[in-house]
Amino acid sequence: MPPLPEATPRPLDHLAELAGPAGRGERPALVLRGATLNHNALRQRVAALAGWLAGRVPEKGARVASWAAKGELTCLMPLAAARAGLVHVPINPLLKRAQAAHILADSGARALIGTGSRLSSLEAGDLPAACEAIAEGEALAAAWAAGRELGPSAADPSELAAILYTSGSTGRPKGVMLSHANMWLGALSVAHYLGMAEDDVTLAVLPLSFDYGQNQLFSTWLAGGSVVPLDFLFPKDVTKACATHGVTTLAAVPPLWVQLTEVEWPAEARASLRRLTNSGGALTVDLVRSLRGIFPEARLFPMYGLTEAFRSTYLDPALVDSHPTSMGKAIPFAEILVIGDAGEVAADGEEGELVHCGPLVAQGYWQDPERTAERFKPAPAASTYGGMAVWSGDRVRREADGLLYFAGRRDAMIKSAGNRISPQEIEEAALATGLVAEAVALGVAHPRLGQAVHLVVRGDEAGRGELPGRLQRDLPNFMQPQHIHWRAAMPLNPNGKIDRTALQAELNEEFRP
Repeated sequence: MPPLPEATPRPLDHLAELAGPAGRGERPALVLRGATLNHNALRQRVAALAGWLAGRVPEKGARVASWAAKGELTCLMPLAAARAGLVHVPINPLLKRAQAAHILADSGARALIGTGSRLSSLEAGDLPAACEAIAEGEALAAAWAAGRELGPSAADPSELAAILYTSGSTGRPKGVMLSHANMWLGALSVAHYLGMAEDDVTLAVLPLSFDYGQNQLFSTWLAGGSVVPLDFLFPKDVTKACATHGVTTLAAVPPLWVQLTEVEWPAEARASLRRLTNSGGALTVDLVRSLRGIFPEARLFPMYGLTEAFRSTYLDPALVDSHPTSMGKAIPFAEILVIGDAGEVAADGEEGELVHCGPLVAQGYWQDPERTAERFKPAPAASTYGGMAVWSGDRVRREADGLLYFAGRRDAMIKSAGNRISPQEIEEAALATGLVAEAVALGVAHPRLGQAVHLVVRGDEAGRGELPGRLQRDLPNFMQPQHIHWRAAMPLNPNGKIDRTALQAELNEEFRP
């Protein structure tokens, strides 16, 4: 990558045009199961899909959702929707109809493009009144047949480009609002510090509904490289794909890295790998050592991020062996402050809250001013950028060498297998069955998952056998409780509320790794 330019925001659709100077357009950009698109074809497909979307949903700023596995549609939609002046709402393909229905209703989506099986799972009332459901194949065929190519966007970089839904510690998933500038600068930052180049091949194994997953596309294309989308069933599928496609860049979350260290990596699968990146949870010292042992020639990039500010820090690969537990330092275009309880910048070695300032900060939560005000607040006086900042709720400390270290998390969010899970969403699903009177979902440390979901319930024992099946029907796999604990009574705190702290301590002791 060339030297990092100034943080000049540009509309998101320019990413598809940044394959580089003349001659690079013929290089591969997107490797699909039945075809490979070069950068010229990628630009043309984005333009055609954008033109069709603009005709189908002419209202600027309208939300259009996608709900499909990785493929041409899900890879092109973030760029095409932005070019059409629309707001993309990607729905994780692992979600089931109840979660998809909430996202559609909350976002006020005007169109939903998805696979036939997912669309057919929706029930009456799941689609908003003004929302049209369109099958994935029908949408793509219509876009290519229409032949209406839409030119580059003239959108203001601050305009809304996407709403990514993420679960918090309480309540249903909330939509994080990302502007063109947020996503453009995020891609520029990552492509730069990873040192991406036009001959890079990224294996996209992460969900494209997450900012970490989407950035696999944007940062690779910005550098002129190619992306190979992969929905895998087994870790061996990843090793085979690496060998087949000469993969140079592999991004994953800790539970997947654990699985990948437990399978055999033939020489041809490892030979082309240049960099490994991690986010969605911290790597353990043992896992760092395993990865360094298997991939001694690949640079390992541990990273820390949150959807509300995309990504905050990365650790220089040269420091991984000597500082394996560090979060590193701020990425380009991010200003990271550690703020103590008194509101001042914490001294070296003192614990404080991680506060992210700068142009990567999102615009808040969609139609949720209360929760926005809780997380998005004016930047501390010490900030160079000023404006609004994301107060993460995570406790960190900065040492004298400038490296950051994670200390703890304030909220009750469960982080399992790289997924951020709302305890309340699981609790609501359990209560909705009518089989239990009270329910508390908690995360308990787990060597492979990071945290495992435990559900404590009070109800008639007659429902013990039926509850797991009902939850399996109503919740996606990654939200399924690993253990369901039936209690005759819940512990109460002095205010008469369920004592979640006591339950957490009890489970932590019983299931200590």
